[in-house]
Amino acid sequence: MAVERDANKRERRMIEIGGGCQCGAVRYTLAGRRAVYACHCRECQRQSGSAFALSLPVPRDQLALTGALAVWTRAADSGARSECSFCVVCGTRVHHASTTSPDWVTIKAGTLDDTRDLLPFAHLWVRSRQPWVVLDPAVARFDTQPADLAGWRQQVVALPTDQPLAARQAAVHKGE
Repeated sequence: MAVERDANKRERRMIEIGGGCQCGAVRYTLAGRRAVYACHCRECQRQSGSAFALSLPVPRDQLALTGALAVWTRAADSGARSECSFCVVCGTRVHHASTTSPDWVTIKAGTLDDTRDLLPFAHLWVRSRQPWVVLDPAVARFDTQPADLAGWRQQVVALPTDQPLAARQAAVHKGE
């Protein structure tokens, strides 16, 4: 019975993951485990204050969020508009969404409560990466972003995150 209970606890952890802003005023939960990618575009560098940002694409209807967010809108390199949502109290960017894909949000993966298992399965906008960032040649990479970004997101969400990384990366390479 104890083993069954432990297995159920692990399953619940896999089914629902949470995160939020630095001050705790904004909280969210997501259904299921997720795959993340590293974005090296200049906007992600600027927003994260680092060489790249970890991003987690999520269908909007699978995100449960509490707390007040403000939105700042900017032009994206693709020509679309990006709506950047952040906590009104502490200013932490929680997610962003493209006006061309209103059914999706991209969670800033660093806002997850548990980031220990985050390992990017792909790198986007590598033409903008910092020259000292060394990429694993086995990990999928895109000079900018996938040509069919909407289809690629669908593929990403469908990735079984309990598979070994190599299997997930092979599935992503097929979308290049």
